[in-house]
Amino acid sequence: MNPDLFHGSQVHLAAANAETDAEAFVRWRRDSEYLRLFDSGAARSWSLQKARDELNDPPVDHWFLLMIRSLADDRLLGLIDLDVDTWAHGNAWVGIALGDRADWGKGYGTDAMWVALRFAFTELNLHRVSLTVFEYNPRAVRSYEKVGFVVEGRQRQRLRRDGRWWDSIFMSILKEEWEERNSKLQIPKVEQRRKT
Repeated sequence: MNPDLFHGSQVHLAAANAETDAEAFVRWRRDSEYLRLFDSGAARSWSLQKARDELNDPPVDHWFLLMIRSLADDRLLGLIDLDVDTWAHGNAWVGIALGDRADWGKGYGTDAMWVALRFAFTELNLHRVSLTVFEYNPRAVRSYEKVGFVVEGRQRQRLRRDGRWWDSIFMSILKEEWEERNSKLQIPKVEQRRKT
């Protein structure tokens, strides 16, 4: 297996650890802005036990939850998940969230998405990865476009927030599109980036 598979230029993706990661989940879910960017449901706090239970759920063969950690100091930054809805057709949905506002806008999410797509297309042999993003999150739309996602459509006035209706935007990337973008980028090897 390629040792670089789960490493990007700023982050690496790792398995969740219920004992060490649950406290961060609880803290993040206290931030209503985090919840509004990540989920269309009503804001809801979690207890520490609820977070541990969610992280301890037995894995299923179509859902991959990975934690986003900083390469510099291994600090937990957020999460990314891939949910394969049809193996036969190679289709999956991806979701991503960075927990602390201080880490937003620094390129961590873009790098993590690139690593997740590499995993999806090279390891899982998927053909297509899709996502939805809310109209009021243009920073996320720009980040997804940087890694090659294209807008496919939108659900008009899908959710109501702060007294206004907002669209839900559908985006996707195909394996051949990712491969073409990947061949044009010169991403340094992990061994060259790590400090010894």
